[in-house]
Amino acid sequence: MKKFIALVALVMMSAATTAMYAQESRAERRADRKAQRDAERARLKAEEQVADAVSYDDAVAALKAHQFVLEADQVMFRNGQTAFVNSNTNFVLVNQGRGTVQVAFNTVYPGPNGIGGVTVDGSTSDMQITTDKKGNVNCQFSIQGIGISAQIFISLTNGGNNATVTISPNFNSNTMTLTGNLVPLSQSSIFKGRSW
Repeated sequence: MKKFIALVALVMMSAATTAMYAQESRAERRADRKAQRDAERARLKAEEQVADAVSYDDAVAALKAHQFVLEADQVMFRNGQTAFVNSNTNFVLVNQGRGTVQVAFNTVYPGPNGIGGVTVDGSTSDMQITTDKKGNVNCQFSIQGIGISAQIFISLTNGGNNATVTISPNFNSNTMTLTGNLVPLSQSSIFKGRSW
């Protein structure tokens, strides 16, 4: 009987040890998976920050070279209404003293530019670029042409190429704000309609 009790005690101790080891092993595996996920998230975040820094530097260099395009994916009208739009056909372009403002909406009516909106060209002047303590860049200039006479205000936030442009016409109060990405002219993929 003593042998039987000793054998049962040995089996129970072995089962308890195995269960304890399994719990520890499961906890260790869970901790390892969590550490791997955290390391992957940190790596992705670091890559994203590097990409944002590069795009910010490119955008600032393009502003200073006066060769940039703000490709808008959202338009806000004077009354506060917003519309999501195609960034290939909604933009503000500046190229060495010449500027273009184009807005185009997905409508049945082709509009004056042939793609559902308006495209106006003009010459730019009085471009002023300032950078605040946080690294946000503000740019303002005038654009004058046959179909446009307006003040343009661009705000580029630090840490990426996200920017906002406010177009304020000189002869009426139809202010319009476009939000999108500011890219160098060479990296832009815009489609320009007929201008006037």
